[in-house]
Amino acid sequence: MKKKVLIVDDEWNMRNLLKIYLVKDYDIVEASGGQEAIHIMKTSTLDLIVLDIMMPVIDGWEVCKQIRNVQSTPILMLTARSELKEKVYGLEIGADDYLIKPFEPEELIARVNALIRRSGLNKEKDDREILIYSNGYLQIDQETYTVVLGGERLDLTPKEYELLYTLAANPKRVFSREVLLDILWGFNNSSDTRTIDTHIKNIRVKIRDKGFDYNPIQTVWGIGYKFQDADEVV
Repeated sequence: MKKKVLIVDDEWNMRNLLKIYLVKDYDIVEASGGQEAIHIMKTSTLDLIVLDIMMPVIDGWEVCKQIRNVQSTPILMLTARSELKEKVYGLEIGADDYLIKPFEPEELIARVNALIRRSGLNKEKDDREILIYSNGYLQIDQETYTVVLGGERLDLTPKEYELLYTLAANPKRVFSREVLLDILWGFNNSSDTRTIDTHIKNIRVKIRDKGFDYNPIQTVWGIGYKFQDADEVV
C-alpha cells in the first residue's frame, strides 16, 4: 500500500505540479487551504504533509502549529522566500524540512523520500538498534523512530527524535548548539542556535509530562547539551 501524502497549497497549478511529481510513488490527497488541511489531518491517517506557507485565511505557519499540537506527521514546508529567519522559524514550530520555490522535481522527491524514511514508516531492515536507559524505562528504537518511556510511546516530531537520538547515542559527548544544527539541519549559523534550544525545551516538556522526574538532556553551561542516563546520577 502506498504511503499517503497531503499536498496543501492554495494554487491549483502548484498542487497539480506536486501531484505529478509524487503520484507515482505516493497516494496523494489535496487541500486548497489551511482549514481544509486541518480537517483532513484530523480525519485521515497521513504519512507526510507538503505544506505551502503563503496561503490566505490560515497560512502554513498556523497549520503547522495546529498539526504539531496533536501529531508528529512529518511536514515539508514550501515557500518562495529564502530568508534564513523564516526557515529557522518554521523549524522551531515543528516543520521537519524546508524547500524553496522554484525547485527541481528530483530535489522534492528526494526530500519527501528522506522524511518518510526517517520517520520510521519504511521498515526495510530486520535488525534494529535500540538504546535502553534507566533500567529499561527509556527505550529509543532507531529503526522505527520511536521512543518508549515507562511503557508508553513518547510522541516526538521526527526532528525531536533525531535530536534525542543523537545525544543518547553519544552519552559521554557534549554537543555544541552549532554542531547539532549542522548534524540535524545542515547549517550552523551561530545566530540561529535558538532552534536547538526550542527543540530541547519541547523534548523536556514531553518527557516531564509522561511523569519521568529526571531530565536526561543536561545543559552544559557555555557549551551545549549532553545526554545522561538517570542510573548514572549519583
